[in-house]
Amino acid sequence: MHPDTRASNSEREAVVDRLVRALQDGRLSPEEFEERAARAYAARVHGELAVLVGDLPGHLW
Repeated sequence: MHPDTRASNSEREAVVDRLVRALQDGRLSPEEFEERAARAYAARVHGELAVLVGDLPGHLW
């Protein structure tokens, strides 16, 4: 996906779902999860979403 392509609601939700799994796995603290989830819901383009999961295994949403 091109980083400047507009993100859809379903893509934002997929990223938040990935963040939930990371929280459950202990990879993110509750504070990190809250910050990243808020940024995911505010994201306008794919590049903004990619940085939120780029450091997690299986980061493609």
